[in-house]
This record gives sequence, structure tokens and C-alpha cells, in this order.
Amino acid sequence: MTVLITGGAGFIGANFVLDWVAHTAEKIVNLDKLTYAGNLESLASLNNNPQHVFVQGDIGDSELLPKLLAEHQPRAVLNFAAESHVDRSIHGPGDFIETNIVGTFRLLESVRGYWQSMGADGQRSFRFLHVSTDEVYGSLTPQDPAFTEQHQYEPNSPYSASKAASDHLVRAWHHTYGLPVLTTNCSNNYGPLHFPEKLIPLMIVNALAGKPLPVYGDGMQVRDWLYVKDHCSAIRRVLEGGRLGETYNVGGWNEKPNIEIVNTVCALLDELRPRSDGQSYATQITYVKDRPGHDRRYAIDARKLEKELGWKPAETFETGIRKTVAWYLDNTEWVAHVQSGAYRDWVTKQYKA
Repeated sequence: MTVLITGGAGFIGANFVLDWVAHTAEKIVNLDKLTYAGNLESLASLNNNPQHVFVQGDIGDSELLPKLLAEHQPRAVLNFAAESHVDRSIHGPGDFIETNIVGTFRLLESVRGYWQSMGADGQRSFRFLHVSTDEVYGSLTPQDPAFTEQHQYEPNSPYSASKAASDHLVRAWHHTYGLPVLTTNCSNNYGPLHFPEKLIPLMIVNALAGKPLPVYGDGMQVRDWLYVKDHCSAIRRVLEGGRLGETYNVGGWNEKPNIEIVNTVCALLDELRPRSDGQSYATQITYVKDRPGHDRRYAIDARKLEKELGWKPAETFETGIRKTVAWYLDNTEWVAHVQSGAYRDWVTKQYKA
């Protein structure tokens, strides 16, 4: 048996590939375009492992996809491939439209053709699982209840709008063509192998380098934080037992404002890798101009996933963030290699005080 994953060299995708190999003997074919955020070093432990087959390619390649599907005959396709950084979507939305909308459409069409060529038994057991985000639901006030799967879509950034569109395409291909789909909408992930443009790894990397720790606005934007390995276990559970055509919200039950996250990272670094001058890393915190249209609060209600499929996160924020900081301290070579000149130029451009 085989599964095909797209975007498997990115942050969540690479963690899922490693998790899959650790929990099953089933072969996994990994298709990734290897853009700036795709990093094969994250999968170095799988070099020469026949269980993992890597293919460099684009989900929008309508010639490559049918060939891969015909060759490997996967029982499931899991779509992690996406442009996913809100800040980048503000400066250059075109890549997000191309990958998240057009790419998803072309992937769905390739998968539909493959699925329709199967026999009845193969069609019944096949699954297409689409990995999405809580940002499609928009922003909450402090008093609002958390997002459920019935919450109205109200995306506010080019990134979240493009992901909302991809979710709608997946839903339409199920209702129109019968494609057996599942969708997951997750909260903010954190953990090992996270590209250092996102909040937590950026704070760790900048702190250790003696650089400012840029915090948008007043730092009181609230997010629900989900340890990436918990997210991986949730996806495996939805793939195994989720009801066709359904959406499952995946969250960590950890609502925290950004400034609290930054202070927690600083406190852990103070403990695990103290500054030579004895000062706290918190002295490096610098407030910068807020980004346009910055959503104030996201929160995930993951009770449907718990009730139907028995899934709950294994990590608290306290255990997960400690593991995350320790991983970055132990993997400085990975961090150094992933930080190309293009990445450094981006951070300088984005976080002007």
C-alpha cells in the first residue's frame, strides 16, 4: 500500500512524513516543488529509505501528476502543498493564487481522473485529504466562541482567501463528482523544522543572534497553538476514520497572545542558553508597525474531532514549547543552512521598526 503526499518537504509536511515512517511500514511518495520553505535536509534521516520516495515537482503539473498516480497507485493523496505565510501574501499575492487555488484545482483534476479509473473497491477505499487553516474563518473578538466547522468563511488576507478558495474547490469536487474527500482546518502549528520566518522560530533565531525580536503592534493578537506532531497524529486519525465530505477542526486548546509566546520563548532561552551578559533575552523585544489587516484572534473548537474520532492533543503548550526551543538549540546547523540570503533580505524588508 502507498500514500502520496504533496508539500512533504515543508514544515508540517516533513513532520508528517517522518511521523508516517515512524508509525507505519506503508510507502509514502513525497511530491514537493522545493520553494524557499521546502528543505530536504529536514528529511535527511530518510535518505536511502525505500519507504520514502521523493519527487521534485509542482501540484499544478498536469503531466507529472497522472504519471505519478499511475505509477505508484496510492490509496490516498494528502495535500499539504501551499504558500502559507500571510506577510508574503500581502507583498506578493500572485504566488498564493497560483499555488493554493490553481494548483489545488489541477491536483484535484489529476486525482479525479485517477480515482475514476479505479475499480469499485479501489474507489470506495480511496481518500483525498486536504490540509487547511483556521484563518479561512476570519477574526474573532475576545468574547466570541471558538471556530467550529459550521463557522462562516470570512478570510481577511490574500493567503487566507486563497486557502478558503481551495477548501471550496475540494468541497465542490466531492459534491459534484463524488471524489471521496476529507478536509482539516488547523490552528497555528509550532515545533521542529519550522522555517524561521514564523513567530516562534524567528524569535529563537533572532534572540540567539543578538538581534531585535520584532512584535507586531501591541502583541496582543491571540492564536491557538498546536504542536506539529499532535497535528500529524490528528491527520492520520482523520485519514483513518473521518466521514467522507466532512471537515475537522484541529486545535491545541492553547489560546495565547503573541507577546506571551515571545516572553515564554525568552524565559526558556534564559534558562537553557543564558546570554553572556546576564541580561534576559526579553530586553531584545522590539514593537514594530502592525501588518495590514492583522486578524485579532483565532480559536479552534476541536470537539468534533475528539467526539467522533477520539483525538486529543498529547502536548500542552508548556511541554511543546520546551521541546521546540530545545530542538532549535540542538539543531543550529539546520537553522544555518535554511537561512539563505533571500530569506535574510525578506526579514529585513518585513520587520522595519
